Amino acid sequence: MSALRERYKKEVAPAMMKLYGYKNMMRVPCLEKVVINIGVGEAILNAKALEAAQSDLVAISGQRPVITRAKKSIAAFHLREGMPIGLKVTMRGKRMYEFLFKLINIVLPRIREFQGVPLGSFDGWGNYTLGFKEQTVFPEIDYDKIDKPKGLEVSVVTTARRDEEGRELLKLLGMPFSKD
Repeated sequence: MSALRERYKKEVAPAMMKLYGYKNMMRVPCLEKVVINIGVGEAILNAKALEAAQSDLVAISGQRPVITRAKKSIAAFHLREGMPIGLKVTMRGKRMYEFLFKLINIVLPRIREFQGVPLGSFDGWGNYTLGFKEQTVFPEIDYDKIDKPKGLEVSVVTTARRDEEGRELLKLLGMPFSKD
């Protein structure tokens, strides 16, 4: 069992029960899934860009990504409905906890002049999304082998009903939120 999952069961869940007065352990918010998404708009003109992003996402997540396709045509962007424009990976269970542990303890501290993740990135339902300007912050990515830096976003989906509960859950799990 991963260290983060152990921490959730032994420290976080009892603390959340005490803080919010939950009577039943099943009411305590928990992590549901982590979704990593890369938009590859240049895939319209360059099919190799999608392959490069796919290999990066496999290295980061340990899973094969799913291709996301355009929902509608936009002539100004030379985009047709159904064209591949991105990749996403959904992690659950053991792999999700291992990825989140790596994100909190290895990836975020590697960012230069890191002051903590912003508090305002919750969606109103207790889910948190964190954006990265380039994939090189992950240790699995070799900087010399990438052709072009690509941004990606990591969404942490929880069972919390409010942002306050989701924020407390992530804070207790070790997410380094900024002070302001």
